[in-house]
Amino acid sequence: MAKTEPIIRYNLIIKKLRRKSCDFDEIADYLALESELQGLNLQVSKRTFQRDLKAIYTIYNIDIQFDFSSRAYFIDFEQQPELNNRLLEAFDTFNALSISERLSKNIQFEQRQAQGTQYLHDFLNAIKNKVFIEFNHQKFWDTNSETRKVQPLALKEFKSRWYVIAKDTKDGKIKSFGLDRITNPKSTNQKFEEPESFDVNAYYKHSFGIIGSNGLKPQEIILSFHEYQGKYIKTLPLHHSQEIISDNSKELIVKLKLIITYDFIMELMSMGENVKVIKPQSLIKTLKTKAQKILNHYN
Repeated sequence: MAKTEPIIRYNLIIKKLRRKSCDFDEIADYLALESELQGLNLQVSKRTFQRDLKAIYTIYNIDIQFDFSSRAYFIDFEQQPELNNRLLEAFDTFNALSISERLSKNIQFEQRQAQGTQYLHDFLNAIKNKVFIEFNHQKFWDTNSETRKVQPLALKEFKSRWYVIAKDTKDGKIKSFGLDRITNPKSTNQKFEEPESFDVNAYYKHSFGIIGSNGLKPQEIILSFHEYQGKYIKTLPLHHSQEIISDNSKELIVKLKLIITYDFIMELMSMGENVKVIKPQSLIKTLKTKAQKILNHYN
């Protein structure tokens, strides 16, 4: 079985149960049909399906439940509020891409793609089985790679790049490693116990991008956007804490609560003159300094 087939099967099961509850025969028939359509072996026995349910819970934290009265499986979205639209959108995208070869003339993909996505399956398996994984990692500013052994805890996507969030055995700290800078990942047979205090959603609750809190406290940030840029910000908020303070024909003013990191600063700079920081002063000062350095390039 191809390495990607279990992941495709997991996503199809989630897709099916998002729409309505189903018994095992309905799910098996659906997977059999998708097998024919996609030219893959996605069919499952009852035993394999039970293993898939455990894998879905481990990887995606989605608890697929069974109703004994109707003999059907279902996802209780009210009891699992963490299943937000962004996560479900990811499933839709994945399922669409799984049939992209047959529609290559009808889908235009971003040509600039990061490396390392071929390792997603390796890290998903290591996370699911709670085993240490070793790999070579090279920082952008180093000429040599370094061998790392980590406890993989989660995967995170940011700006088309994928990162593994892991506890580094070198110093015991939780770090992010870009998959595009990783080579030769190898899972070990050595098990680890996941830190009880770690929750990837809590870890990034006040972050924009891939940089975690690292003990820093979030700040209140107020931004003013040009009316046109404001339309984009309303339809694709910068952060889940975004709150609209004022919205009129001239500007959109929003309030955020997050940690100011390099990723967030770069996001603001990418908007140029269409955004203005109202507070805090420290962020205003940082952006002024960077803007002056840009001007200096052209003097």
